[in-house]
Amino acid sequence: MGGDEPAPQGADLPDPLRRRLDAIFGDVLPEATRDEQPDAADEPAVAGDEWLRANRPPHHGG
Repeated sequence: MGGDEPAPQGADLPDPLRRRLDAIFGDVLPEATRDEQPDAADEPAVAGDEWLRANRPPHHGG
């Protein structure tokens, strides 16, 4: 690769290199976030303070 050529990105990468990078790094972002999933609406929303108290680490006392 010469100094004037841009570095290959995405689809420009050779298949073996792309497969190796995918195996190492996997998907950076999911296809859809949890709130976009159909079953996310089934879960009741928990108030902020209530959630914080329920998930307080044991070393914080209480």
